[in-house]
Amino acid sequence: MPWEECNVEDERLRFVARRLDGEAMAALCREFGISRKTGHKIFNRYKETGLEGLTDRSRRPYRHANQLPFQIESLIVTIKQDYPGWGAPKIRERLRRLYPDVHTPAISTVHAVLDRNGLVPRGPKRRRNKATGTERHHVEEPNQLWCADYKGEFMLADKRYCYPLTITDYASRFVIACDALPTTKERFAFTVFERAFKDFGLPDTIRTDNGVPFASPNSLFNLSKLSVWWLRLGINIERIQPGCPQQNGRHERMHLTLKKEATRPAGDNFLQQQDKFDDFVDRFNRERPHQGIDMKIPAELYRPSQRAYRGLPEIDYPLHDRTVTITTCGRICIGKLKVNVSQVFAGQAVGIKQVADSIWLVSFMHYDLGFFDDQTCRLEPVANPFEVRNVLPMSRE
Repeated sequence: MPWEECNVEDERLRFVARRLDGEAMAALCREFGISRKTGHKIFNRYKETGLEGLTDRSRRPYRHANQLPFQIESLIVTIKQDYPGWGAPKIRERLRRLYPDVHTPAISTVHAVLDRNGLVPRGPKRRRNKATGTERHHVEEPNQLWCADYKGEFMLADKRYCYPLTITDYASRFVIACDALPTTKERFAFTVFERAFKDFGLPDTIRTDNGVPFASPNSLFNLSKLSVWWLRLGINIERIQPGCPQQNGRHERMHLTLKKEATRPAGDNFLQQQDKFDDFVDRFNRERPHQGIDMKIPAELYRPSQRAYRGLPEIDYPLHDRTVTITTCGRICIGKLKVNVSQVFAGQAVGIKQVADSIWLVSFMHYDLGFFDDQTCRLEPVANPFEVRNVLPMSRE
């Protein structure tokens, strides 16, 4: 006898039909394996909306936290179009008078809406020296793009987990670093990258995934202290799309070889495992031919970067009103004014410039971060300047 096929909506209809025939709610709920609360909810939805009440409802939230309703955003744009000479403070006051029962957004929020819709006039842009690696997808030369990632953790013979941090040069396949680490915490990653920068110089761009410590899911623009440090050094950040490891395909292919040749069997401890990694790096760079580079050896193609690592350069903001250092708790403090930015910028200098009445723009290097006003003291982020880039799919090894 074949299985009887049914779906949730059919079961709800059967439940309602038997309830309409007069069967007791408690007995029906026991038979259908649901609570009486769920049974009453199903039956009440049927009485309110008929058969439509038995279909699955969307689980999407009615609104997202801190997201301005689109109706309010449309009103802000309309008011600006009706009064082109008005700024955010006047538009906010107009909105408050027209709709006193609606929660009025902050001045900085109104200004951010105007900025997103191209309704904020901007002066001539300052010419900046940007690294060319940010716009280049077809990488041709060494050090234009480095790739970094953690190979999946594995257990050593002493029952401790090892998290290998690997860095490769995209064009030449040269392995820059392969370090056996006990954790993915960023303080260990700082040490590995600083040694790599001292030994090989600075790349134009570093490509990573969106995981810790390369990115931080809860910080401004998903930046981390590590990626902010890269930006300070003049290194552009490039992230693959979430769930698409094939976009870092050359690096992942190296991981397969690393796993096969240097982790089976695993070392007895971190020192022995690091010896295995060092031997692997030497063979991979100086002995192993690669089909993807016409059977050449990575050491034949790679050369150190001409951009030497000399520590963090000074930052100045000559076109801003003032320079402020972010506190350890991630704030801008000007007198009694305290504006939360992000702890990943702690200790970094940012520029502040007044762009309208009671509206200030916050910039880090040549990146605009957001606006704040002197009433709410809340940073309203601008469009993300570090959007995920479309990168090349996995290439043949």
